[in-house]
Amino acid sequence: MSQKQLLLGDEALALGALHAGLSGVYAYPGTPSTEITEYIQGHPLTAERGVHCRWSVNEKTAMEEALGMSFAGKRSLVCFKHVGLNVCADPFMGSAVTGANGGLVIASCDDPSMHSSQNEQDSRFYASFALIPVFEPSSQQEAYEMAREAFDYSESRGIPVMMRLTTRLSHSRSIVEGIDNSAARTPNEMHFPANEVQWCTLPVNARKRYRQLIKDYAGFEEDAVKSRFNSLTEGPDKSLGVIACGIAYNYLMENFPDGCPFPVLKISQYPFPKELILKLAGMCKRILVLEEGQPLLEERLRGILPHGVEILGRLSGALPRTGELSPDPVRKALGLPEREGCAPSEVPAPRPPALCQGCGHRDFFTALNAVMKNYPKGKVFSDIGCYTLGWLPPFESFTTCVEMGASVTMAQGSAFSGLYPAVAVIGDSTFTHSGMTGLLDAVNEKSDILVCISDNLTTGMTGGQDSAGTGRLEAICEGLGVPKEHIRTIVPLPVNYPEMERVIREEIEYHGVSVIISRRECIQTAKRHAKK
Repeated sequence: MSQKQLLLGDEALALGALHAGLSGVYAYPGTPSTEITEYIQGHPLTAERGVHCRWSVNEKTAMEEALGMSFAGKRSLVCFKHVGLNVCADPFMGSAVTGANGGLVIASCDDPSMHSSQNEQDSRFYASFALIPVFEPSSQQEAYEMAREAFDYSESRGIPVMMRLTTRLSHSRSIVEGIDNSAARTPNEMHFPANEVQWCTLPVNARKRYRQLIKDYAGFEEDAVKSRFNSLTEGPDKSLGVIACGIAYNYLMENFPDGCPFPVLKISQYPFPKELILKLAGMCKRILVLEEGQPLLEERLRGILPHGVEILGRLSGALPRTGELSPDPVRKALGLPEREGCAPSEVPAPRPPALCQGCGHRDFFTALNAVMKNYPKGKVFSDIGCYTLGWLPPFESFTTCVEMGASVTMAQGSAFSGLYPAVAVIGDSTFTHSGMTGLLDAVNEKSDILVCISDNLTTGMTGGQDSAGTGRLEAICEGLGVPKEHIRTIVPLPVNYPEMERVIREEIEYHGVSVIISRRECIQTAKRHAKK
């Protein structure tokens, strides 16, 4: 029986994938994508059908695992936040050349305004670079329907498909209709590609496959023109045409509850439909481009539109160049009067994020700071995780944080340049994600660095998911070549400050690669475990 559910955009995509006959989801947690995998983990169909749903070590392994499942003929979903797409760029680009056998959908969740990210990267550029189609839902309802259609499209065209969500859609709720668990598609039986040659990307094979991909891409463009998710609606006022991509279509229509008076081209499937764009340009000499993220479409319109058509958007100044969209800047770009609203209150003081009270990272940073006062020329390099908040007062414990795993390798490069002491701080989940290879480099180089792994036994920043290295960190470090006597474990508690400081000082004075593992369970997961 068909029913309605109130779902996050992430949850709608996840449910659509399950109903499409999903056999496995592969992911590394990252805001705003985490809830996709968590929803699948908790859904009854997952247990009933034995759907794979364990977290991967990082996004690269997740992409490769999902590609392997596709090769075996099963439908697989891989999901991560936008910067995770950088981590898996190699297999992602390669998947366009191999193609897909079982349906392969790549959910990349972008974070405009950088609510919890280090940049505003737009995943559509990657998809265009790889020459793969993109589905970009404008609502939770479309996220559910598109997920099912994306798997069908992937198999019919033999190509991976990206689904692009942004923070506001991922983390807002709406009613999704037409849900029927009993009508969920049966997962594929294992079967292998008809043409296995293209899955071995030796140049002799890849050159042929790439030529075919270029031909197929023209078909993807034709499909986008015919797609039910792309539509051109004529309006009586031809003074302006509007192109609205993904969730930006919602922001447009919120300003026109009785219908938009301008012609509107809604785009939710890419490659962008040139035929429909040219048709809109034939009606209007001014076109406003509304797209969440970077001005990908706005830039490319300048190469295809007839001379004399004015293009408005982020590049022209009609919309803010940075940050996420909302109905208000869209309203301003449309020339509509501002809405009356309440001025923001001046009473509440700004409240920056902070490490939880009782967090082991606090005690570790306190001890590290005490020791580093004795080394005024030393530097501490940190990494991505909740411990990154140690950059803020009152700790101000480190200087750099660039991307996952960079603490170890930046410390190594600085040590080679003459910096002493060079200290890296990295979390347990981040270490297994992308810090292990840097530590191996340091061992091979005999670098004079101290690597501090702040182990809270979980992936704390994204809500307490399993950490791949739990219980294995000492063995991993020893296996990578760190001398056993210089792999030290401390318990970050105030009562242990003297011992912690002694161990940190001793390992700084050792001129080689050493590792200190500061281990205490995350205070949040400890509370949950205590309740159970």
